[in-house]
Amino acid sequence: MNLTARIISVYAADISGVCSALYEYGGMTVIHDASGCNSTYTTHDEPRWYDTDSMVYISALTENDAVMGNDEKFISDLCDAAGKLRPAFIAVCGSPMPAMTGVDLEAIAFDTGNRTGIPSFAVRTNGMHSYISGAGRAFESIAVMFSEPAKKSDAFSVNILGATPLDLSLNGTLGSIKELLRANGIEVNACLGMGSSLDEVKRLSAAHADLVISSAGKLTAEYLLKEYGIPYVIGIPFGGKFSERLTEALRGSAASGKCTDIFKECRKTGYDIAIVGESILSSSLAAALSLEKDISARVVESIGDSDMSVLLDTDISAEDEDIIEKELERSHTVIADPLFEPICRKPHFIRLPHEAFSGRCFSKEIPNLIGTELDKSIEKVKV
Repeated sequence: MNLTARIISVYAADISGVCSALYEYGGMTVIHDASGCNSTYTTHDEPRWYDTDSMVYISALTENDAVMGNDEKFISDLCDAAGKLRPAFIAVCGSPMPAMTGVDLEAIAFDTGNRTGIPSFAVRTNGMHSYISGAGRAFESIAVMFSEPAKKSDAFSVNILGATPLDLSLNGTLGSIKELLRANGIEVNACLGMGSSLDEVKRLSAAHADLVISSAGKLTAEYLLKEYGIPYVIGIPFGGKFSERLTEALRGSAASGKCTDIFKECRKTGYDIAIVGESILSSSLAAALSLEKDISARVVESIGDSDMSVLLDTDISAEDEDIIEKELERSHTVIADPLFEPICRKPHFIRLPHEAFSGRCFSKEIPNLIGTELDKSIEKVKV
């Protein structure tokens, strides 16, 4: 059977992506699902759950409610909770059950917003897609709802889009990206995701360009391009040479008003190294390996929801375990989450944990690949 995982794990679902994307914005995120399921979407995949408060709730959907379609109970509970908590906004998303029974979450959010006067929106989820789908739609929703026209700042500035711990973990990587940009004379106007606020969302339009560091930020980048004419560049600044290319591309895009694709000119493609995972992170690492060590690498996009525009001819997107296993046999070195190791028969396996895939199992092993940590990781690569 296709898309059946016998050995490896599965990625965090779209519902988890919504919770992660909206975690720090002061809103109330409510998942329409059965009681007891909240921890599935939060504690397993969200490292901030243990030391940072967030209003993430479950609707406690019962069997009778699902069969009879008792939407009024859900709306009343939403309004009652919102009246007590006074969140900045209300976000509603759904699990597989309301998707199967045809619950109109957009109508529920609209009705809730009218009754409470609190900005409310629905994020289309059904638990059958990856975290990228949910986080991407959630980021786009708050950008559409809260961003405002703003005057461009005098200093050259960019937005960082798509920062969630599901991709970057809580190991200082995001802070290192900000420091690297500032060291190159680029101010950070706003960061969509971790360490952010609604005030930053409101001033998204003031940036000269956008830096998309994960697939979850792509929808917002396209919205900001269409609505405010802000061009975007995709990539994570791994390594000195690739970071230099990225910063140059950001300035070039701001000057021309056009998006810049830098992967074709930065990557040396081939089958020597296989990098498994999310497309933007993997492609950025492949580009850094090419520029720093002249190492050829290909990306095996294993999620299915990643941004495919960054993939090159030798890359592949494959969700099926059997296909991934066969593709890994074509390379002598594999860089992937440790949970891929059981289907990898190659002698050289470099562990690069991905929190959206293995959760907290290997979180202490996740390196900050900005700067010296990348150099240490490159030394493990066999050529």
